[in-house]
Amino acid sequence: MTSNIAESINAALVSARELPIYDFLEEVRKMFGRWNCSNHKEATQTYTTLGKKYQEMLTLNEAMSICMTVVPSTEYLHMVNDGGKHYINKFLMPEEYCSNYYKPNSVVMTYNLPVYPLPDKNDWNIPAHVAEEVVLPPT
Repeated sequence: MTSNIAESINAALVSARELPIYDFLEEVRKMFGRWNCSNHKEATQTYTTLGKKYQEMLTLNEAMSICMTVVPSTEYLHMVNDGGKHYINKFLMPEEYCSNYYKPNSVVMTYNLPVYPLPDKNDWNIPAHVAEEVVLPPT
């Protein structure tokens, strides 16, 4: 596992870097298409309040909160003691503390736009002045 998306993409494209530019870009497009399709499918099959990954994080945090002491101040306001640290907490369902960005509908919308495949090279309509252009790799 890597710390950022650029490292993940680089790791996934190690063998593709040796390809000519068109083939390299096609590999990138196919990879993003697969990821987009897979993530969209997973998001549409999520039936929890939050997306799968975020629901797991919330469940873990709920389990860790068992050792905390909760002292009610009012019906809706509580003080939480966590090993000497005090927090003020409103009595809400745990999911209500999470942004809508982490809920399945938002995740599905993230992956709603398809990554369109390119038509076959033989079907391209390339103007002559573009086809004659010589593009060299960077020095």
